[in-house]
Amino acid sequence: MTELTELVEHGQLFIGGEFTDPLGTEVIEVISPHTEQVIGRVPHASEADVDRAVAAARRAFDEGPWPRMTLDERIAVITRIKDAFAVRHEEFARLISAQNGTPYSASVMVQALAAMMVWDSAITVARTFPYEERRDGVLGPLLVRREPVGVVAAVVPWNVPQFTAAAKLAPALLAGCTAVLKVSPETPLDAYLLAEIAEEAGLPPGVLSILPAAREVSEYLVGHRDVDKVSFTGSVAAGRRVMEVASRNLTRVTLELGGKSAAVILPDADLEAAVAGIVPFAWMINGQACVAQTRILAPRSRYDEIAEAFAAAAGALRVGDPLDPTTELGPLVAQRQQQRSLEYIRLGQEEGAKILTGGNVPASQERGWYVEPTLFGSVDNSMRIAREEIFGPVICLIPYADEAEAVRIADDSPYGLSGSVWTADTERGIDIARRIRTGTYSVNTFSLDMLGPFGGYKNSGLGREFGPEGYGEFFEHKMIHLPAGYREA
Repeated sequence: MTELTELVEHGQLFIGGEFTDPLGTEVIEVISPHTEQVIGRVPHASEADVDRAVAAARRAFDEGPWPRMTLDERIAVITRIKDAFAVRHEEFARLISAQNGTPYSASVMVQALAAMMVWDSAITVARTFPYEERRDGVLGPLLVRREPVGVVAAVVPWNVPQFTAAAKLAPALLAGCTAVLKVSPETPLDAYLLAEIAEEAGLPPGVLSILPAAREVSEYLVGHRDVDKVSFTGSVAAGRRVMEVASRNLTRVTLELGGKSAAVILPDADLEAAVAGIVPFAWMINGQACVAQTRILAPRSRYDEIAEAFAAAAGALRVGDPLDPTTELGPLVAQRQQQRSLEYIRLGQEEGAKILTGGNVPASQERGWYVEPTLFGSVDNSMRIAREEIFGPVICLIPYADEAEAVRIADDSPYGLSGSVWTADTERGIDIARRIRTGTYSVNTFSLDMLGPFGGYKNSGLGREFGPEGYGEFFEHKMIHLPAGYREA
């Protein structure tokens, strides 16, 4: 498997459930991070296109059949989307790898099958969600209803475009909402596969639009007066801006933002298991993942041993063409990301941290936006490389004296998205997990379960995705007071 050999071009936008000519004239050129060559072209949605998409979604929600269908009818449509996604998952994986550099060996699961699992899990949650419940109120019986929030603006990033799209669209659509999906200009090509699937699945007119666009058009969508809910995944800086713009209309907002997650290795941990479990999720998506375990906390009593093991594992990662199935670490999505990582590597050295492996552009790559898998040792948690989200293949190894200090360091972060602990004593690991203020945590593993809530503490976001908690983000709550003594017929 090699790079894309033919230019992928699309001349239309998917608005209101059909492909239609754009109103603007701008074009997005998709650049391969491996070859630095143009591999695709799509229209850049304009503000006028946003107006069309939102108007279609508004009509579909206010007047159309989708919110008024039975749950089973909506599930039938979403199941067709999920099943078609499963059939085409390798196509999704390859196209996303070509755009953002994810190694194909990981892309099949992380970019494609995981997204399909999100659609599937949302269906499971929807079947058992409490849409109505009776309560005994202080003044009489109550009926509490959960009703779809309305028109949803779903804004997704380039690192896991289909996974994050599914995290927003699956619950929103199942809830009876309509949606406008705004995709990143770095990864618009896979969105056209999703549009084809949605069209074939039989979504009613207006229910879904998909718009590739950059930041200015995103702001226009987020601030649109006819949008009822914004679900955003991206950086903290962008999340703050989304919240600011949405607040002008008091639009409801869910934000899934950045992370600087800590993998805590306790003194009794099986080092071989810890290395095998942490390395794939420290350098996942070439380090471009909000949940990546980017701080590894090692006890001083085993620090040298742990440093040697992780440096060896990171240095052995195979770097190269993301579409080569043997590649384990590909290029960063854009030259700006490569330069950002290299600048942090320079900064880390200035701060006094020591490079244990990596630190350069790999000599094996004559082109592409590559950075070697890099591990810093002798890192203090006050250093910028330990506190700021680099979003590249740069990991910090931080020593600690005892368990109390490990918890303090893990928690001493402006972020609180993910983390893990590695120990021979599972109960001890669970205790550590309870003490650290972060939204998801793993003991002797790393995973995200789509039937449980995912999201962050502190600067890592607001609200939750996945599970009934995430599904509930797409509903309004209504209380209906019933007359005293009322009994349902």
